[in-house]
Amino acid sequence: MRILIVEDDEETRGFIAKGLEQAGHSVAAGSDGRGGLFLATGGGFDVLVVDRMLPWLDGLSLVKALRAAGDATPVLMLTAMGGISDRVDGLESGADDYLVKPFAFSELAARINALGRRPAARVETHQLIVGDIVLDLHRRTVERAGMRVTLQPREFALLAELMRNPRRVMTRTMLLERVWDFDFDPKTNIVDTHLSRLRSKLNAGFAEDAIETVRGAGYMMRGG
Repeated sequence: MRILIVEDDEETRGFIAKGLEQAGHSVAAGSDGRGGLFLATGGGFDVLVVDRMLPWLDGLSLVKALRAAGDATPVLMLTAMGGISDRVDGLESGADDYLVKPFAFSELAARINALGRRPAARVETHQLIVGDIVLDLHRRTVERAGMRVTLQPREFALLAELMRNPRRVMTRTMLLERVWDFDFDPKTNIVDTHLSRLRSKLNAGFAEDAIETVRGAGYMMRGG
């Protein structure tokens, strides 16, 4: 599953992310409420793990905003507030489950898996198809017009993010947050460097550039 963790405590965030990645999940992370909401509304996540006490926008408000926008992605709320009224508030805000800190990672993982199995959860899309490009998330393969394209892991993740948002301009900041990490150096040119490599591999033998550069804004996947 693709899981978003919104947790301001760096140690806790890293502990959860490492455990979920070792369990085979794809993990993205945010450290405050506003940033977490921004990431969550980008879509594509199977489960959200949201701390209740977050800077800038608390976890309850984050979940309420998602639900108000019609986003039904399952949410597991983490909190140190374990009273009955606190749990009721969490569930009433739109969270699907509520786990009190400190917690055992095995219980957290089991609850996340349970949320991922719910019928109402979004059905994971194994293949992303935009124009003549097919990306298989399970087999980790990419083909263009039936021809295999071999990519490095970051290039694959970058292409997947662009293909999840066809015909939408993805800024460098959005790509940094979603493909690398939430904490980053805003002056880095790492996105452009990887995009250049991705582009050269994806376009080899083809006349049309599959990725459009939007000057001053970012990049956009053609077709779709």
